[in-house]
Amino acid sequence: MKQSFFLIALLLGAWSINAQNFTRQDTLRGSITPEREWWDLNYYDLNVKVEPSKKFISGHNIVRYKVLEQSKTLQIDLQAPMKIESVVQDGKKLKFTSEGNAHFIKLKKKQIPGEINQLKITYSGYPREAVRAPWDGGFSWKEDENGNPFVATSCQGLGASVWWPNKDHMYDEVDSMRISVTVPKDLMDVSNGQLESVEDKGDFKTYNWAVENPINNYGVNVNIANYTHFGELYEGEEGPLKFDYYVLPENLEKAKRQFAQTPMMMRAFEHWFGPYPFYEDGFKLVEVPYLGMEHQSSVTYGNKYENGYLGRDLSGTGWGLQFDFIIIHEAGHEWFANNITYKDIADMWVHEGFTAYSENLYLDYHFGKKASAEYVIGTRANIQNDRPIIGPYGVNKEGSGDMYYKGANMLHTLRQLVEDDDKWRQMLRGLNKEFYHQTVTSAQIENYLSEMSGKDLSAFFNQYLRTTMIPKLEYKIEDGSITYRYVDIVEDFDMPIRVFMDGLEKWLFPSAEWKTEALEGAQVDFDKNFYIETQKI
Repeated sequence: MKQSFFLIALLLGAWSINAQNFTRQDTLRGSITPEREWWDLNYYDLNVKVEPSKKFISGHNIVRYKVLEQSKTLQIDLQAPMKIESVVQDGKKLKFTSEGNAHFIKLKKKQIPGEINQLKITYSGYPREAVRAPWDGGFSWKEDENGNPFVATSCQGLGASVWWPNKDHMYDEVDSMRISVTVPKDLMDVSNGQLESVEDKGDFKTYNWAVENPINNYGVNVNIANYTHFGELYEGEEGPLKFDYYVLPENLEKAKRQFAQTPMMMRAFEHWFGPYPFYEDGFKLVEVPYLGMEHQSSVTYGNKYENGYLGRDLSGTGWGLQFDFIIIHEAGHEWFANNITYKDIADMWVHEGFTAYSENLYLDYHFGKKASAEYVIGTRANIQNDRPIIGPYGVNKEGSGDMYYKGANMLHTLRQLVEDDDKWRQMLRGLNKEFYHQTVTSAQIENYLSEMSGKDLSAFFNQYLRTTMIPKLEYKIEDGSITYRYVDIVEDFDMPIRVFMDGLEKWLFPSAEWKTEALEGAQVDFDKNFYIETQKI
């Protein structure tokens, strides 16, 4: 299925490929500044009142942290037009200076390493309205078909500081948090974790949610509507797991049919990736007025209760219509994005490559290995090879949108090199155990896979992650022999390739140098499970 670049940008959230001049604001947003590195997040207590009729929010966030080393200045992020009204520590109001979206708080109290301190940051404003959620996000202020407010947040890349004050860098996840959202009394808020209580405040109600596990900032969400609720209890690898579903009342019956895929998803992903990483916080699907997002334990859904991607098959094979893309893809992020989280968005492939690959593994579990291979190979039509998958570090800039399906095909190729599906499964489960609730770099993931596979994969990852070149195998057949080599490769790239000679499996070991060996049959077929190009010369 050949897609236009415009469609790929729409479907995958790819950004402009034009060169960008980075600013100090990019560095303040995307790097571990001195004003960030001296303190470690411990707990957030976020309280926010949302007034849909005004598109206005107000509230405060209590930020609890551990002092790692002495300092007098602490960076908190909040994006205009939102404004910090006050900062208080130990009852004393603190001064702060602002540089764009970064706010530098001048501390009065001596910061002693090992101590736990906290700040209360009061704020308000008219948050940025989402332009094209979730890719160009913020607050989505919509209405349902009955004219009721239908409101949701989405902020990956843009940053959670678009609507609440926080330490807006991915390297430091808060250990746990409370989210209290006050909404008009005839509406409901659904956020992350478990619902602790609902407080009646006259014309408003406050919904108090508790998150027991570490959570990344962009995974925190607010969803407000006239929701109806249903749920079920799933028997998972680590015992009973609560599934909760929040949908618009008019979609209840459709949701009951479509969300039957949730237990199917969980069976497949616990098989391949290990136990769901957030049993204490449960798992929710929440209907929203945009396509969907991987908000931790509160996955948002807007795929119109259809299989495929808004009814389309992104692989062009038919297999993409065997599952609801948003349920499967966004839930896959619970393992790769929410359990294992990038430290820098330049390494976003760790989220999207593995999760695009999870679509393939879902099919493998329920429909077989042939179906899964056809699907992932079919998604190659979406790959642009416009720029490297890994982006520039320290400036909050991701790489190419190819991180999705080029990343998935890279992993599918690696599965072939491992040559043992049981071992491959243990490697994937091992990743989620080794890096459980951690933030990571691409290098850590690459090194782990090299170590566990027993293969030096450095050139392999350099090829697929850091260049736009697809390895090309040139070959010629003459006089009963085959001569072959790789071109368009990085230094030391020598990935073996499986071929079939008159249907019999054989491995070739190409490199940049020509090699010749006897041809063991009249017909040579290269295994399409390897993401390479071939050219007969």
